[in-house]
Amino acid sequence: MTYAEAIQFLYGLQLFGAHFGLERAEKLAALAGNPQKKLRFIHVAGTNGKGSTCAMLESIYREAGLRVGLFTSPHLVSFRERIQINRQLISENDVTQLVAEIQPLLKQSSTDNHPTMFEVVTVMALKYFAEQNCDLVIWETGLGGRLDATNIVTPLASVITNIAFDHTEWLGDTLAKIATEKAGIIKPSVPVVTAETKPEALAVIEQVARDNKSPLTHAPQPSTFNLQPSTALPGKHQKRNAALALATVEVLQKQIPVSKEQIKTGLQNVSWPGRLQLIKRDSQKILLDGAHNVAGAETLQAALKKDFASIRPVFIFGALADKKWPEICRILAPLADKVITVPVASPRTASADELAKEFRNLFSKLPVQVKADLDEALTACKNEPFVVITGSLYLIGEALELLGFLSADGPERGLNDWKPAKIQR
Repeated sequence: MTYAEAIQFLYGLQLFGAHFGLERAEKLAALAGNPQKKLRFIHVAGTNGKGSTCAMLESIYREAGLRVGLFTSPHLVSFRERIQINRQLISENDVTQLVAEIQPLLKQSSTDNHPTMFEVVTVMALKYFAEQNCDLVIWETGLGGRLDATNIVTPLASVITNIAFDHTEWLGDTLAKIATEKAGIIKPSVPVVTAETKPEALAVIEQVARDNKSPLTHAPQPSTFNLQPSTALPGKHQKRNAALALATVEVLQKQIPVSKEQIKTGLQNVSWPGRLQLIKRDSQKILLDGAHNVAGAETLQAALKKDFASIRPVFIFGALADKKWPEICRILAPLADKVITVPVASPRTASADELAKEFRNLFSKLPVQVKADLDEALTACKNEPFVVITGSLYLIGEALELLGFLSADGPERGLNDWKPAKIQR
């Protein structure tokens, strides 16, 4: 089997859709020898900031000398981004080997209860991290938490970044319902750390923690390290994520000792592409930010007002149809000098014409153009001093590839596409 064939096999698993529940993942993990039982985890859920918080935790513990696995999704360009050890992407050979090893196990599943692609990738990651003798795995949920395939592990700590409206058609239409799904990663007597402050969502997290007799820590909190949670990642929201990472490290200090200097260096050296990532190209600045929901758009708005107040950007905007893109347009439109709308390279894309119509309805004098794709849009604004590309992480991945910052040997971004069934409550 070649790497390209392994990727095609994963594409083929998309036929099985994305169904919530732990039964299939647990069965597949058992067939693989339950590798999760050989590993230690920090399990991270939340609406926004999961990836950044995971990156910070990984950087801190790697600085402390641990061999740290990192499991995140979606990937921006290469599937291999999802599974990393000490920030080294899993090799093509290892992906190929894992696919070859898991194929016989899948034959023991019936067609009507076959593991989904995400469930297969989850078990592949567990198998890889165990075989590579990771000291710790930073383990990000896919969607929700309670019935997410990643929830088959028992972690050292459960971390919930925040609760906001996203994936409401599956997770629920209130903050309390969404919080219930996210808080599903809380395990009996396992400590919980959260940066959530909204009363409706926080009440749910607190109740689930009480029910499980799980000690709950609110971040930010006074640090026994006497450290200000500063990080290399830009944006005020990243200070909240840094405070959450710092609080988590403090909670686990007895199990995994980390020094003040290791924390400080880890936070300063962290990187996480596509989130307020500033790229300079000749005299042009390009800001990439995957603001794919309302809370993310508000964060981008705040960053632009604070750090780029002297210049109005040209927005290149593309979104997925199942997101609340009219509200995102409303948040971003007042900041724009001009808007170029594009389709996202996904079957789930919103129409670029519909996006343009929304911007024009919001501000009739705002110059709005529609382009066939991102490449055409970048060409159209090559002389603009400041460009912001946003609206979807899919679009950010495409931008990083076009700009030469990330690459894949073949078309792998499509592995991010999924259409889940409704969660059963």
